[in-house]
Amino acid sequence: MTPTEPLPLYHSWPLVDLGQRFDLGRVIEDEPAANTAPVPAGGARHAGYWACELADNRLHWSPAVYDLFGLPADLPLARTTTVALYGEGSRAAMERLRTHAIRHRRGFTIDIDIRPHGARPRWVRLVAAPVCEDGRVVRLHGYKTDVSGLYRRR
Repeated sequence: MTPTEPLPLYHSWPLVDLGQRFDLGRVIEDEPAANTAPVPAGGARHAGYWACELADNRLHWSPAVYDLFGLPADLPLARTTTVALYGEGSRAAMERLRTHAIRHRRGFTIDIDIRPHGARPRWVRLVAAPVCEDGRVVRLHGYKTDVSGLYRRR
C-alpha cells in the first residue's frame, strides 16, 4: 500500500556519517567555479545539486533542481522565493532541521512537499550537509531528488 502522507523521513546526522550519505563522503568532485554547474561525486548523478551561501543566502542550483521546481535555469534565485514553493508543513520542518544543522554542524535528510511553477505538486528528497571553514558553517549543500513515486496524492 502506498502512503497518502509522507513517511516521517527527516532526521539530522553527524558529519562523520557523510560517507554513508554521499559517495566517498563528498557531495561534489570539486568546488564549482563561478557560474558553472558542479559535478556530483560518484554515483549520485541522478540528483540535482544545490548549495546555499549562509552569508547572503545566495543559492546555486544545477539544472536538475531548476527542473524540479519548474523554474527557468536562467532565473536569478532568491531563497525566500524558492522556499515559498514548499508546502507549509515541509517548510517549517526543513527550517527547523536547517537551523539545527547550522548550529550543530550536522547533515539532514527530509522529504518535502513542493508546489512547482507550472507543474503538479511533488515530493522531493532533500539531503543537506554543512560546509565548515575555520570551524564555522559557511554553506549548506547537497542533493534534491524527485521521490513523488513513493507517495500517493489524495
